Amino acid sequence: MIETWRWFGPGDSITLEKIRQAGATGIVTSLHDVPTGEAWPLETIKSRKAMIEDAGMQWDVIESIPVHNDIKSRTGNYRELVENYKTSVRNAGAAGVTTVCYNFMPVVDWTRTNLTYQLPDKSYALRFEYSDFAAYDVFVMQRQGAENDYSSDMLNKAKARFDDMSDAEREMLEKNIIAGLPGGEGSYNREGIRDTIQQFIDLGEDGLRASLFEFLEAVIPVAEEAGVKMCIHPDDPPFSLFGLPRVVSTQQDARKILEAVPSPANGLTMCAGSYGARGDNDLIAMVNEFAERIYFVHLRNVKREDDGSFYEAAHLDGDNDMVGLVQALLKCESSLGCQIPMRPDHGHTLSDEQGKADLKPGYSYLGRLKGLAELRGLICAVSYMNAKH
Repeated sequence: MIETWRWFGPGDSITLEKIRQAGATGIVTSLHDVPTGEAWPLETIKSRKAMIEDAGMQWDVIESIPVHNDIKSRTGNYRELVENYKTSVRNAGAAGVTTVCYNFMPVVDWTRTNLTYQLPDKSYALRFEYSDFAAYDVFVMQRQGAENDYSSDMLNKAKARFDDMSDAEREMLEKNIIAGLPGGEGSYNREGIRDTIQQFIDLGEDGLRASLFEFLEAVIPVAEEAGVKMCIHPDDPPFSLFGLPRVVSTQQDARKILEAVPSPANGLTMCAGSYGARGDNDLIAMVNEFAERIYFVHLRNVKREDDGSFYEAAHLDGDNDMVGLVQALLKCESSLGCQIPMRPDHGHTLSDEQGKADLKPGYSYLGRLKGLAELRGLICAVSYMNAKH
């Protein structure tokens, strides 16, 4: 697999030099200064690509060209926004950046309730605590009908959590959930998010899936002409939040997406952490089924809990079978006849980086460096054993 690293552009405190020293050969990045919905200029893509190549690496994956919420809801000037998206894909292909990761999560991007969950070794992990989320949804945001989306047991836990929280803790919870995380499309305030949530609840799962398929029918032919592979990222977490519909959460969801537009340009991002947050997703079975349409991989691990909560474990720990997954992915590469870009995802924050003002949650240098080293060793060991047999 091609070892890549997510970089947040020239303003990222983790420089291209540091990334190269970590051993990565590829960069995963975006044009973060281009507002969501606007077309990416060809010259800007070329300039960013040249910057990466001057540092001795390749721009392997765009993560991401964000999909505007109006496209997902098919409202406003969404047709113009789709045309802008098609222009961005054409320009990416013309510049020689030919893999685009994107997601179709409405309103909120990847969501966690605790960005500094302390592990026994005193490092920090990202955590999704279901009772905290329910406490925010029902008692802080006070979304209409929210209490109907939770069991009585969860509502009791949520009420107890809410009552125990200080004002500062409630503010931090809100910031973590709706103020935007690295790589997301932006942030909301409490008032602004309610109406947008209701719009998508009214749209429903069938409506959101229809929006996705319409988007793919418009964009995938352009991607195919441009030599670009589109690879959709799963919902994170892969279940409903705020009552919102989810359409990229399960093996069946992925199958429907690939069958809707059966083009080699229409592919998947295998995010082990996102799909793996559901115990009913068999990651190895998914890789085996979709082997020829997996174009990008996020390797991270999670520790699941019975109520739907989870935290992000070390890359080789947790509930995902990382050894079996790597074995399946190496076979997947054989099916494709090429290497797949892989990046370590959401490293722990180790002591030396804790408290740094410019730290991006989940994107510490040392934590990802540790994860990349562990994954590199695993991949080398599995490759060696495969060669011997």
